[in-house]
Amino acid sequence: MNEEVQDFRSGYVAVIGRPNVGKSTLINALVGEKVSITSKKPQTTRDRIMGVLTTEGAQYIFVDTPGFQTKHTSQLLKHMNETVRRSLTDVDVIVLVIEATGWTGADEQVLGLLPKDSKNVILAINKTDEVKESEVILPLIAKSMEKFPFAEVVPISAEKDRQLKVLLSVIRKLLPEGEKLYEDDIYTDKSPRFLASEIIREKAFRLLGDELPYGVAVMIDKWEETDERASIYATLIVNRESHKGIVIGEKGSKLREISRLARQDISAMLGKPVYLEVWVRVRKGWGDDARVLKTLGYD
Repeated sequence: MNEEVQDFRSGYVAVIGRPNVGKSTLINALVGEKVSITSKKPQTTRDRIMGVLTTEGAQYIFVDTPGFQTKHTSQLLKHMNETVRRSLTDVDVIVLVIEATGWTGADEQVLGLLPKDSKNVILAINKTDEVKESEVILPLIAKSMEKFPFAEVVPISAEKDRQLKVLLSVIRKLLPEGEKLYEDDIYTDKSPRFLASEIIREKAFRLLGDELPYGVAVMIDKWEETDERASIYATLIVNRESHKGIVIGEKGSKLREISRLARQDISAMLGKPVYLEVWVRVRKGWGDDARVLKTLGYD
């Protein structure tokens, strides 16, 4: 066995941070595939999603987590916060993401989840493209090291692909030596059905922006697939009757555009033509309904 194989490393890397700090964008950029949906809307990620990157010297299994926060109370949000806590156990490395504009109270809350004696926490200072690095980053690094004994601090821009190779190199040092846990062609643990529902939800968030109420979910009702094509029938679930009109839009214009954009991405993901039909349904208080949450996969 040669030296390179002997030094192969693999392990789990939890990526944590407050809402909307760029965790999903970072994982997508590192993995090179779309494993997590992104939008400017906080709490876009709702569940633990794994993205796998395999290189010659390591296999990184990234765990994308919801943004930890305490502003809202519902069964869904409690589930999301618990997902963050669970993701901190049984992982080899933790990457805490903050913005280059500095620490916030919400960042401090996430930091408080970590044991002070942790030796496996890396701080990733994201969105460095939005500040003057020479004036901001060095003082921020110094301030950060006063807050917590980070193993490393790496300034990055996930959006602009800056310093991501450096981040991977730093993570690799903390991974244990070991064999691959997944085949080379695996880039996520989530099923195509799950990814398709997330894509539909992403398009709704992006198209409707602040118009879209927070309480929206997607359920795949029917999935028919052959080698040549796929037919998918889905439902967008909203909390109120008034929300239904927002999602549908004038003469169905918004819903048609959501479906069109989602169909393009799902087709690219599956590598075949896709027929997609999306309906809107009102389910009051679904975010606090344990049965609905279980149906949607939020166990």
